[in-house]
Amino acid sequence: MWQQHLAILPILIPLFTALLQLLPWGDRPQPKRRALGLASSILTLVCAALLLVHVNQNGMLVYALGDWSAPFGIVLVLDKLSTLMILLTAVLALPVLIYGCYTEDNLGSHFHALFQFQVMGIIGAFATGDLFNLFVFFEVLLISSYGLMMHGGGKFRVRSTLHYVLLNLLGSALFLISVGTLYATTGTLNMADMAVKVAQLSGDEAALARAGGFMLLAVFGIKAAILPLHFWLPQAYSTTTGVVAALFAIMTKVGVYSIIRVYTLIFGPEANELVWLAADWLWILGILTLIFGIIGMLGTRDFRLLVAYLVIVSVGTLLATYSFSSAAGISTALFYLIHSTVITGALFLLADVMAFERGKTASRIVTGKRMANHNTYAVMFLIAAIAIIGLPPLSGFAGKLMILQAAPVSTSGFWLWGTMLLATLVMLIMMSRTGSKMIWHTLQGKPNEQSAPIGKRVAIGMLLSLSLILTIFANPIRDYTDSVADELLDTQSYPTTVIAPSSGEENQYE
Repeated sequence: MWQQHLAILPILIPLFTALLQLLPWGDRPQPKRRALGLASSILTLVCAALLLVHVNQNGMLVYALGDWSAPFGIVLVLDKLSTLMILLTAVLALPVLIYGCYTEDNLGSHFHALFQFQVMGIIGAFATGDLFNLFVFFEVLLISSYGLMMHGGGKFRVRSTLHYVLLNLLGSALFLISVGTLYATTGTLNMADMAVKVAQLSGDEAALARAGGFMLLAVFGIKAAILPLHFWLPQAYSTTTGVVAALFAIMTKVGVYSIIRVYTLIFGPEANELVWLAADWLWILGILTLIFGIIGMLGTRDFRLLVAYLVIVSVGTLLATYSFSSAAGISTALFYLIHSTVITGALFLLADVMAFERGKTASRIVTGKRMANHNTYAVMFLIAAIAIIGLPPLSGFAGKLMILQAAPVSTSGFWLWGTMLLATLVMLIMMSRTGSKMIWHTLQGKPNEQSAPIGKRVAIGMLLSLSLILTIFANPIRDYTDSVADELLDTQSYPTTVIAPSSGEENQYE
């Protein structure tokens, strides 16, 4: 049945495309690489959309590599959450690559191959049903990100990349230790099987699994940029090129996804002694991350750095909302995740193209000359600012309203209300200040003549239009995220579907 192989196509397409991109390609190779990359991204997007429709209509899809069934073989598990994240990755990657095809890919070697490897690693992390293979895909996306962060060169990129590499090497070592600890207590690395085994632990074994679970939280915290493991993100995202930073808008969401997956499935409502293991910590760390993002925004004097702190604010908001461990909290967090990913991606591209056209003042929040496409960027900035701040009528308002409605009437809920409203006020102040300095107040004299290609503006427009689409289709999307949350909290069906009972044996997962 051809639909079965849809599960692996979003991984194989960028993988083989990346390998082809490494070939010499003869004279004038760059146009050929661009055409191949764009065709691959479109095909990946189509497959991701078909996969989401198939899973939504027919239920979870389990793909056993080598025809070895779980828990002994490696499996890809495509449920509503993973297909949603795969589609979001493909939707983000296409306009970002379009933007990159306009001279950005000439700043360094092997940009297109690294881009496709990065997409493959991200999609693989969303699709895998095995903790060790989650580590493998983490390494694929991290190694690709090391090369992409250095794209274009420069001493500031070298320094921020060095910090990023060292911290992630530490995270990788800790990941292996935590996976080894959980394997020692449960005897499995398959997440569905581990969920069943963890629920049966007690005493010293439960304590050891608890230690492994908290080590995993530190690993995912590095990827998601949670306080105090977030210090790599502002410099890394603000010093790299705009096209790389825009793709990295989905990178922190890989960490958030991993937290949602592991701490709902393995350490969720059925984990007995380890029930909702990380919920209390996630609430505290989410609020503190949100507060740090607010402070960072107030202190920044650069548009790119401001967008990087907006990413940190979104991560704090997502984790604080998820920590309520309710269907409403998870559903609204996922809606806000979609919104924040596409808007921060658009803002990174907008900051980059504005910095190019402003000349010497670049992305600093100071008054400068008018840009060649000044009015176009003014409209784009206004749309992006309304969306990211959370003002009506765009998707940011809908997302924040849903989060505030999902917050429980309790001390934790009131704290989230207060910090979110404070963050919204600070966003309003900082985005207004940025727009005033960079767009509305300009120096007298002849405008800068250097104009970015129209394709870059089209790519930014594609991402900004998604906010309008999220607003128009807010109810259907919310219905889908509600079904995702219900499926996540139904932790009995996941192991039953993934682990096929042997013939003649009783199914221990029912």
